[in-house]
Amino acid sequence: MFLVFQGLKIIIRWYILVYTMWVDQLIDALERHKVKYAIVGGYALALHGVVRGTVDIDLVLKMSRANYQNAEKALLELGLAPRLPVGADEVFDFREEYILNRNMTAWNFTDPHNPVKAVDIIITEDLGKLKTDRIKAGKRTLPVLSVRDLIKMKRKSGRPQDLEVIKALERISK
Repeated sequence: MFLVFQGLKIIIRWYILVYTMWVDQLIDALERHKVKYAIVGGYALALHGVVRGTVDIDLVLKMSRANYQNAEKALLELGLAPRLPVGADEVFDFREEYILNRNMTAWNFTDPHNPVKAVDIIITEDLGKLKTDRIKAGKRTLPVLSVRDLIKMKRKSGRPQDLEVIKALERISK
């Protein structure tokens, strides 16, 4: 039993190391391409102190054609591909159509060879209308959506799993 536990600890440490490297690569690519973004979703929750399991990284972008194009370039550079065959210009031009008539809330990217590397760009929000906090994570300071705006996003989504998250966020915001 002890050997199994030790083996599990090694696997978990390896996973954390590899995943941390992936997050660093993503942030480096976004910054290299001058993308105006904030982290939202499970990672933002964790950075604010609310733990919820997640694999993908959710981002909100400042709403501009150039910013969407730069985000696409950064993600493609990392070997990610959009799950739907649409590019930055289509998402930007037809955003309202996708949201209202096709139930699309996120522009999803994934690595076809490693599905753990996944990024969702939330298209229902504009970073220009939201507040971000700068949170230190390791050697970096990351732009993370504010607790208040995370609560608003979670309320707007209306998903049952977000109700508990909202309660936890409200506790830490007091």
